Amino acid sequence: MTDSVAPPAIGRAAGVRKRGRVSPVLVVGAVVIVGWALVALLSPHLVPYPPDVQRPQDRLLPPGEAHWLGTDQFGRDVLSRLLAGARPVLTVAPLATSLAVVVGGAIGLVTGALGGWLDEAVMRVVDAVMVFPAVIAAVLFVSLLGRSVPVLVLVVAAAFVPLVARSVRAATLVEREKPYVEAARLRGEPLWSLLLRELLPNVCATVLVEATARLGDAVFAAATLSFLGLGQPPGSPDWGTAVSDNRLWLPVAPWTVLAPALAIASLVVSVALASDALRNSGKRRGEI
Repeated sequence: MTDSVAPPAIGRAAGVRKRGRVSPVLVVGAVVIVGWALVALLSPHLVPYPPDVQRPQDRLLPPGEAHWLGTDQFGRDVLSRLLAGARPVLTVAPLATSLAVVVGGAIGLVTGALGGWLDEAVMRVVDAVMVFPAVIAAVLFVSLLGRSVPVLVLVVAAAFVPLVARSVRAATLVEREKPYVEAARLRGEPLWSLLLRELLPNVCATVLVEATARLGDAVFAAATLSFLGLGQPPGSPDWGTAVSDNRLWLPVAPWTVLAPALAIASLVVSVALASDALRNSGKRRGEI
């Protein structure tokens, strides 16, 4: 009689293969993100026409053989501007995300590890910042500091620091109650060692998920600020600025708006897919 139960070794091997399987959603998201990153890096060599050169005689041409995505109201090639616009988007968003993760992660790690009155005081400030309207804060920052890439990075990062801080703090509060933290305290490890050697490696999964999620938010936020005239200067090939500059021509030349809008959507959705896949993977492993 044949035994239907798989031998333990085979069962363990199947489990290893299942755990080692890469999520197709993560692969799709990563491919699109890497693709746009390569476009941003190589855009000067990929554009078929100079993105800022105006050709009034070619204005509002529909997509065709000469201009695959048509031209805008100034006769500029939409495809060239779409490719060139990837660079400002993928400069601002990663820089803002990195700044938000570093600052917010440090705040969440320290306050979660120390607790007490410091934790309560800092979290109340974080809550106050979160309820302040981000658009109003952006207007104030731009009015005071002027419109530039560093200011845009600062504004976007400031909006996400509280979100990162709260997530990392929550993960730290869970980890600090575990036996390995108590053992480190009994060994007399200094605070910096407790934070960097004990707690940080165990909240890295949360930090990675937060970084991925905030990257998508940063892309959308940077595009929104540029659309509102608070980001890149008018005429920039930045995708948000391109949507703003061409929105009046949407009824007669929809390609001038749809191209940058779909580019924003593809990048934001891909980052969201990658973030969800990483979060689900961390939950299955018990890291989040």
